[in-house]
Amino acid sequence: MTQLALRSIRKSYGALEVIRGVDLDVAEGEFIVFVGPSGCGKSTMLRMIAGLEDVTGGTIGIAGRDVTTTAPSKREIAMVFQSYALFPHMTVAENIGFGLKLSGVAKDEISRRVADVAATLKIGPLLHRVPRELSGGQRQRVAIGRAIIRQPKIFLFDEPLSNLDAALRVHMRLEIARLHARLGATMIYVTHDQTEAMTLADRIVVFNKGKIEQVGAPMELYERPANTFVAGFIGAPSMNFFPASVADGTLKVHGAPIERAYTWKAAETVTAGVRPEDITIIPPEQGGIRGRVELIERLGAQTYAFVETEGLTDAITIAVPTETHLTAGDIVGMQPMGDKIHTFDRQGVALA
Repeated sequence: MTQLALRSIRKSYGALEVIRGVDLDVAEGEFIVFVGPSGCGKSTMLRMIAGLEDVTGGTIGIAGRDVTTTAPSKREIAMVFQSYALFPHMTVAENIGFGLKLSGVAKDEISRRVADVAATLKIGPLLHRVPRELSGGQRQRVAIGRAIIRQPKIFLFDEPLSNLDAALRVHMRLEIARLHARLGATMIYVTHDQTEAMTLADRIVVFNKGKIEQVGAPMELYERPANTFVAGFIGAPSMNFFPASVADGTLKVHGAPIERAYTWKAAETVTAGVRPEDITIIPPEQGGIRGRVELIERLGAQTYAFVETEGLTDAITIAVPTETHLTAGDIVGMQPMGDKIHTFDRQGVALA
């Protein structure tokens, strides 16, 4: 069953169009993550789903009901904000149960449901504390609890982990994944952090300049990006791009001949994209793409070499063995793996 249906959604502020015709279906129980650079429209789209922003054009449907002009309180959604938005003078229990109290739910029922939510989120011992007595992670759990207790059709998360430190973000990602598995609820999650997107999402929606570039499962976007924008945005470190051409039956990547099957017409200019893990360092005399090592970055389990190459503005990023003996200043050859090369036409659209 389709739980959320977006049809030709547009949003303008005067002459500025920030959402430019978005169509999307979200199935019941899906975990969907909106990603994209700052200003791409992902948070604006989430706020329109919530009813916090008016829609300039198009329709929003939730569980088969058109809610395009429906008030936020009538949409059967719950939203978790980046800022937690807890009432400082209320206890944890009062914060979680506040929405039910406003709806006139009986005290005994509120207490029961608050206890159930607190057990789910493992915050039972905190129910009598106030927000200033909680850590950032505990406050976020309370904010999530306030959303869960309403039993909404859709949960909306607006960069909920941005205020947490790196270690706590990892822990809370796991907690949110467990929560989704336990509740089986439909969740829409906005983030600029692609690690969150790759680890949490059933499907990722990549936004750029107010439109959707691609929708798909995390590894589908990683392995088969639709264009250079998605290819460069999904993956950390990001994909490397080289000028390339096809001539005389050979694919040349930045001038270096590469064995690669292709189906495009001869002499077509293309862009070649190669992930850092799909480039091999070879002795410069053996050919490949010649470059000079600028920096070795050691991250414990992962090591990357950044190689300057004549004719390219950006350094090439290469995943190398942790025991590498490369040092800054070394001259190397770089050999992309032919079957791992992504190719894009002049408009940046992926070629077969």
